[in-house]
Amino acid sequence: MSIVKKLKPVRTAAAALLAAVLSACSGGGAEPQGGSADVLSADPLTAVRSAADITGRTGSARTTTELVTESAEKKAVFNGTGGYDYVKRIGTLEIDVPPGAATTGTIKEIVLPGTVYLQNSGAKVPAGKWVRLDVRQLPDGNLVSSGATDPASAAGALRGAESAELVGTETVDGTELKHYKGTLDLAKAAEATGGRGADGLRMAAQTFTAKQVPYEVWLDAQGRVHKVVETFAFAGVAGSKEAKDQVKVVSTTSLADFGTPVRASEPSSADIYSPKASAPAK
Repeated sequence: MSIVKKLKPVRTAAAALLAAVLSACSGGGAEPQGGSADVLSADPLTAVRSAADITGRTGSARTTTELVTESAEKKAVFNGTGGYDYVKRIGTLEIDVPPGAATTGTIKEIVLPGTVYLQNSGAKVPAGKWVRLDVRQLPDGNLVSSGATDPASAAGALRGAESAELVGTETVDGTELKHYKGTLDLAKAAEATGGRGADGLRMAAQTFTAKQVPYEVWLDAQGRVHKVVETFAFAGVAGSKEAKDQVKVVSTTSLADFGTPVRASEPSSADIYSPKASAPAK
């Protein structure tokens, strides 16, 4: 079952690569580089809505991700590791593909606002080459289709929070965190984010069947995101609203070691795979 197949098709080998990913469902750290004056708001809704901007002022962080897709018949778990630089607005992820998917091994990703590069030996893409995608080519805006929600989008979605409840205080790896939960609106998040960083959120808002997205987030005393869990849903059968045809996706993004340098850059043009257009039928 693939979100790419059932909605607007994506051209070339990139479509097959992304479809393969979802086919399985058919810390305190260093001192921040900036924003030291930021303080967690006492108002839960303000705290949650401000989290993306505050996190963006901290420089960079180590990232771990988990994406769980579950339908009536199948469940798959994608795990990833990497880092994101919120100042340079670029990050890297390596996603382990679970057994049963058409693509095997590890998908490497480079993520920027509005763009994702994918490297994998499947889908007729030569080994070592990258596929470049504009997230507007993807019905879900790349929030789930490459096996992870990139750290910028995961945090950016919180700008669309419509409700926020303080669940309690928890200590994780020696850092005291406030735990909140509520619902968010991806369309409002896109509007509040603006620029290319809003493209993925806007596409997902048009595609996902659950317009009120449940979330949980853990924030430190500065207001930075340490962990965010967002639950998305889309129709596994195009146009169907029946419960048995829905696919649930739980995306978890965790950030740690704020200030840790992230080495990431866009691939050179020589390393980008551009499939030749098919010859017209005679």
